[in-house]
Amino acid sequence: MRKLLKICFAATMAISAVGVVSNVNAQSLELNIMAPAGAGGGWDSAARSLQEVMMATGAAKSVQVVNVPGAGGTVGLAQFIGSAKGSPNQLLVAGITLVGASISNNSPVDLTKVTPVARLTGDPLVIVVPKDSPIKTIADLQAQIKSDVAKTIWVGGSAGGADHILAALVTKESGADPAQVNYVAYSGGGESLAAMLGGQATAGVSGYGEWQGQIESGDLRALAISYPEPIEGIEAKPLKAQGLNIELVNWRGVFAGPRVEGADLDALKAAVEKTVKSEQWQAVLKTRGWADYYAPSDEFQAFIGSETERVHEVLKSIGLAN
Repeated sequence: MRKLLKICFAATMAISAVGVVSNVNAQSLELNIMAPAGAGGGWDSAARSLQEVMMATGAAKSVQVVNVPGAGGTVGLAQFIGSAKGSPNQLLVAGITLVGASISNNSPVDLTKVTPVARLTGDPLVIVVPKDSPIKTIADLQAQIKSDVAKTIWVGGSAGGADHILAALVTKESGADPAQVNYVAYSGGGESLAAMLGGQATAGVSGYGEWQGQIESGDLRALAISYPEPIEGIEAKPLKAQGLNIELVNWRGVFAGPRVEGADLDALKAAVEKTVKSEQWQAVLKTRGWADYYAPSDEFQAFIGSETERVHEVLKSIGLAN
């Protein structure tokens, strides 16, 4: 995997930045937003929500979204670093899962190599089981894990990402070896949802908003959320309120390429700030079940550094990193 990523990174670094224009303003921006994952997941949804609201509010003149899945987002990140260097019209949507994937894959690229523009959302992860499952509570799931960790099949997003981390932490809290968690990773939320609905897994993890419709319809049973506090409108209780010492925020943010600065970076900041402060964006948050976790560029940059260290320590403690 590391060799593949290095080859991909080396190849994409040779790609010249496309469409570089200096001193643009927000209203004249013609943006390309990369979601480094397949369709149907949280990054894809966030990218397309940005596209919709940016166009509706006039924060950008035009916005296109491209999906580049692979290796927990690190394939897309490598491509973005190569093509977006110094470019004022390219953005990347990513989050905690890419932090984890970069570490667990021992990737030559991570989010410290790009330019943080803004942190956007911080929705809870949810642990679910199929509607016909005999598992009714988080305590039931813990009993299943303790009884036979190998036969407890989890599904979620990319290996080493937030979903995987949460499955491992629950396994650890249940008295089993987290390094033995039986986790099946999918690059898109739609694939893991299909596995859950098809009865191919014991439990699944995803952002609450991604599976909200299936939870409300009764096709999935929500056992717990990963937020430290209850959330209005969500019946599932936090893990901490159910006796598990676990909390995890599934944050997402938007990034520019390396060496984007000055007026070019200011224009991107202004466009994103106008978007997230709009009524249309607040409506998107409500519809998708996302929490507003906005932080501007400077605060977000400091957060990326501390979050990278924190996730590395968590992955190391559960056997997913050196």
